[in-house]
Amino acid sequence: MYQALYRKYRPRSFSDVAGQEHITETLRRQIISSRLSHAYLFVGTRGTGKTTCAKILAKAVNCLSPVDGEPCNKCLSCIGIENGSILDVLEMDAASNNGVDDVRALRDDAIYSPASVKKRVYIMDEVHMLSNSASNALLKILEEPPEHLIFILATTELHKVPATIFSRCQRFSFKRLSPAIIEARIETVAEREGLTLTKDAASMLASLSDGSLRDGLSLLDQCASDTVIDANRVMDTVGLAGRKEIINLSTAIVGMDTIAALDIVGDLYYSGKNMAAMLNELAILMRDLLVFKLSPDSPLLSGNFSSAELAEMSNSLSSERLFFCLDVIRETGLSISRSGGSKLSADMCIIRMCDERLSDDFPALLARIARLENGAAESGAGNKKFLIEDEGAPQSEVPFNVASNDKATPPARPAFEEDVASEALAEEREEHKVRDAVGGADEKRKTENEDSSNENTGDGPNGFWQDILDLLKNDPPVYAVLSESSKIMAGLQDNTLKISAGDAFTKSSIESGMVMEPLREAAGKVLGREMLIRVETIPIAEDSTKANKLDRLKNFSIVQCE
Repeated sequence: MYQALYRKYRPRSFSDVAGQEHITETLRRQIISSRLSHAYLFVGTRGTGKTTCAKILAKAVNCLSPVDGEPCNKCLSCIGIENGSILDVLEMDAASNNGVDDVRALRDDAIYSPASVKKRVYIMDEVHMLSNSASNALLKILEEPPEHLIFILATTELHKVPATIFSRCQRFSFKRLSPAIIEARIETVAEREGLTLTKDAASMLASLSDGSLRDGLSLLDQCASDTVIDANRVMDTVGLAGRKEIINLSTAIVGMDTIAALDIVGDLYYSGKNMAAMLNELAILMRDLLVFKLSPDSPLLSGNFSSAELAEMSNSLSSERLFFCLDVIRETGLSISRSGGSKLSADMCIIRMCDERLSDDFPALLARIARLENGAAESGAGNKKFLIEDEGAPQSEVPFNVASNDKATPPARPAFEEDVASEALAEEREEHKVRDAVGGADEKRKTENEDSSNENTGDGPNGFWQDILDLLKNDPPVYAVLSESSKIMAGLQDNTLKISAGDAFTKSSIESGMVMEPLREAAGKVLGREMLIRVETIPIAEDSTKANKLDRLKNFSIVQCE
C-alpha cells in the first residue's frame, strides 16, 4: 500500500526534526539529566512537528539504549512504539474524544503501571477541543499523575486552552518553518524518491506551504504523478495563475485599464484557476512591492520576481495605492470565504483596484490624494521655466529655448486655460444676474440667522477658519478634506466650533479620528482655548464656477484641463 510522503519521511529522532532546535535540544537535555516533566504542552500551527516530537519523546523516555538523549530506533521499545503495538503509549484525538466519559476512562486506566515499557505516555492532540467538564475531569490527574505517567498535550489554538490546564504543563512553542528550510527538505525527499525537481518548483512549493512542512510534502506528493516537476507543473496542479498572468494583471491595474484586467481574470477563471489563489498571488506581489518600496533589503514572500522587476513596478505605484489594493484584496478574501460567488467577488475587487473613486474608505481617499500629488509634481517638473537677464533690464520669465538674437516674448497662454477662463467669465456674468435677483433675500436671511444664533463665521473679520486651514497645510489628507469650501462652512457659537458639511460623506470624513484630532489641535492653537467641535449636515449652495475651481486647483499647485 502506498504511503504518503509526509508519513514516509516523518522524523524518527530529535536531530532529524527541521527548524525546531530550540525545542529538541531542551528535550534532549531533560532526558540526559533525567529531569522530565509530568506534563508537556506543545503549541504551534499545523505541520510544524508537534505530534512528531511527542512520539520521539515517548520513544526516548522508554528506549532501552538511548544515545545522547536520542532514541536508538532499534530496540523492542522503539520499534513497538513506532508501529503502535505497545499499548502503554496511547495517542488520542481530543476532537473526537472530548467528552467527560472519555476523560474518566483515561483517568481510570492511567493508575495502572506500564506492562512492557518504563513510562506510560498519553499523547492528546487538539486538546483545546475538550469540553469544559472534560477539562475539569482531567485537572487532578494532570496535576499529580503517578510516577510512571507522562502527558503530552498538543494544540494549534492556545487561546482556547483553559488556564487551569495551561498552568500545569511545560509549554513549548513551535514556530513556522522558513521557506529555505522547507525547500531544502522537499529537495531531499524528491531526490530520495527519484523525482526531478527544478529549483523554481521547489521554491514555489515552499512558499505555498505557508510554514508547514507537512503541507509542502503533500503538495510535492500531489505533483509527483510525473517524474519531472517544474514550475508549470506546480501551477497546473495547484491551480495558480502564474507569473506572467499576474504581471499582466498588475500592469492593467497600474494603468487603470479595467477592461483589460477583467479580461485577464475571465480567462483565468474559465481556464480553471482558483480565484482565491489568484487574489492571494496578487496580494503577495502587492505586499512585496510595498515592502520593496519602503525597505528594499527586507525579505520578500513571492520569490518569483527579481529586484529590477520589483523596482520598475514599484515606481509606477505609490505606497498609498499599494496599501489601498492590499486592503481591497483582504476584504474580498473574507467575502469569498463566506460566500460561493468567487468570480463576482474577484471582478468587484479588480474594478475597485482599477478605479479607487468607487471606494469611499480612507485608503481609497489617500490613494486618490497621492495620485493628485504625483500628477502635480510631474506637471510642475514638466513646466519648469528659466530666468534670463538682459543688460539694464529686469528679470523676466521666458521659455528655455528662446533664440539668442530675438527679443524675448512672453510665453503663450495654454489654449485650455483660455477656454476655461472665457467659460468662467460667462458663467460669472450669469451668476451676477442671479445674485442681483435673489441677493436681497439672501442678505436678509443671513442677517436674521446671525442675530438669532449669535454666531461668528470663519469667513468674517476674524478669519479664524482660514488660520486653522493654514496650520493644517502640512497634513495634506486632512487639508484636502477640510479645504473643500463648496462643501464645508464653519462658525463659532459660545465655546463650540460648528462645522456644516454639504453631504453625509464629508460629515463622516470630518468626524473620523484622522481628521478630527488634528482639527481640534489646530482650532485650540488659533482660538487660544479648547473648543467643542460639532459637525452637522446642511445642504450648501456649491460655487461651481470654473474660475473658482481653477483658483482652488492652483492652491494645490495642480493644473487641470476641463
